[in-house]
Amino acid sequence: MGYRVAVVGATGAVGREILKTLAERNFPVSDIVALASGRSTGTEISFGADRVLKTQNLEKFDFHGWDIALFSPGAAVSAIHAPRAAAAGCVVIDNTSHFRMDPQVPLVVPEVNPEALAGWRKKGIIANPNCSTIQMVVALKPLHDEFTVKRVSVATYQSVSGAGKEGMDELFSNSRAMFVNDPVTPQQFTKNIAYNVIPHIDSFLDDGSTKEEWKMVVETKKILDPSIAVFATCVRVPVFIGHALAVHVEFANPVTAGEARATLREAPGVTVVDVREDGGYATPAEVAGEDDVFVSRIRKDPTVPHGIAFWCVGDNLRKGAALNAVQIAESLIAQGLLTAAKAA
Repeated sequence: MGYRVAVVGATGAVGREILKTLAERNFPVSDIVALASGRSTGTEISFGADRVLKTQNLEKFDFHGWDIALFSPGAAVSAIHAPRAAAAGCVVIDNTSHFRMDPQVPLVVPEVNPEALAGWRKKGIIANPNCSTIQMVVALKPLHDEFTVKRVSVATYQSVSGAGKEGMDELFSNSRAMFVNDPVTPQQFTKNIAYNVIPHIDSFLDDGSTKEEWKMVVETKKILDPSIAVFATCVRVPVFIGHALAVHVEFANPVTAGEARATLREAPGVTVVDVREDGGYATPAEVAGEDDVFVSRIRKDPTVPHGIAFWCVGDNLRKGAALNAVQIAESLIAQGLLTAAKAA
């Protein structure tokens, strides 16, 4: 049984990764279309090893008769076209921030809260969380089930691909400019990103936090548990692909580093790389292209009761975006939530 799938924002970094992920996982596709803005109409994009799609104009596309739409075109575009697709009977899985905190829209990480998918018909839209939030809650979920998370303090080290192809291009061009002593003018970022770190992602809020930090707080509560206290500092770093998190967790119940390590080793979507020697940990460069979230440096935090700290890395374009969206579609099918009404 196949499904008619539309990929919206197909020419962007996440859109291309969605097409790649669908092909790699042999998602049951009977028909597929790549959609983007009018200026990208006609652009050719690979789907699998031997198929090329010509991008069609999103604004003119009729979603009637299509089963699943995987959106990653930017929040302003999703705000207009995701409800249009849902009204046409197409289940929308949206990668942007626009619908995440809508109480009628499930915010889902399949390893963490697949049961939330049961509410997708309220608006016909399912939201994909922020890339850093996804990584963190995949690691926190098994620990929360076992020891009950009370408070999380996290510092992120987020790659430039989180800002799209333009962010990756700016890191490359700025790095090259510094090598030859050319002037560097930031465009996508507020300061030069080459050989630098910038403690600023998204806009500033009244309390001094950034919107990216706010997302991690509110999304973790919605996905995992509203009673968890979360504090985040989000930093852009000169890495092309792969986000890293330094996570400090206070639990309600006693836990040792060994118990946390053993729990994480059994968790779906988690790979533990934690050897206390040189190189005995995962870094973003090593996990690019991997599906799992990698956890390292698991140790006791003696500054709080029942504290554990760990290092967490993942490919933000895959698990942080494209893969999670495809897994949501797979989970809908596995739970029988798509078959009756949507199968082609």
